[in-house]
Amino acid sequence: MAESVVKAGLLTNVLMEIVNSPINIALVILIFFLIYKIFRRQSDVPVRQAVPELPKLKKRDFTVEELRKYDGTQEDGRVLVAVNGTVYDVTKGKRFYGPGGPYAAFGGRDASRGLATFSVSTAGEGYDDLSDLTTVEMDSVKEWESQFKEKYELVGRLLKPGEQPTNYSDEEDEPTGTGDKSKDD
Repeated sequence: MAESVVKAGLLTNVLMEIVNSPINIALVILIFFLIYKIFRRQSDVPVRQAVPELPKLKKRDFTVEELRKYDGTQEDGRVLVAVNGTVYDVTKGKRFYGPGGPYAAFGGRDASRGLATFSVSTAGEGYDDLSDLTTVEMDSVKEWESQFKEKYELVGRLLKPGEQPTNYSDEEDEPTGTGDKSKDD
């Protein structure tokens, strides 16, 4: 019994020390606030929506009109982007290239000119031959293209108007020679 009286007296003395000093009161409030923020942050961490794993697209060539369909708004949410005539599946980067993303203007389009000029709003509507770009801008496009090659799945080429699509074999995903592009290109 004497032990509980000593503990109660000690607790009373600590509480009196805290209450008698405005600085101590402020520090206790700050401590409780920080503890609240720590626990709240851990429980309120938003869970990123995982991009559903879609089946790999067969390698093929796309017209500008066919590419436009892959802007992330269709049912499967797939997003394709063309860079320097090559089409990449950027679905795993949908938060950037899909609807509402900072680069959504590139989804389903040829992003080459926009990447070359550092302008998101420069996503072309039709085929863009890029012949008017400066050497520095073309170097920028090639740098972006190499980054896309490393990060995203290559799914085909963007066809020029009137160009015939290349037939790709299922096993090797290399052209079989029906298009006008040779294996040496």
